[in-house]
Amino acid sequence: APDLRDYGIGAQILADLGLHIIRLLTNNPKKVIGLEGYGLKVLETLPVITSPNPYNRHYLEIKQKKLGHLLQIPNTTEKRRK
Repeated sequence: APDLRDYGIGAQILADLGLHIIRLLTNNPKKVIGLEGYGLKVLETLPVITSPNPYNRHYLEIKQKKLGHLLQIPNTTEKRRK
């Protein structure tokens, strides 16, 4: 399911702490849009690096293909050929 979270409260907390320009750890470009919509400036995004395994591979592929997450998922068919 798509991410339906609202980032307003988090953005307000950051602003109250004096943070208006941030670096964000995320693979989800929509989080940047969500936070910038509340007046924060996302200076840089840093990826959350994860290695797929048999239990989470399908989940990560869906996040990448349908939700636009920026993930580096190696192709398993290439590994099998080696």
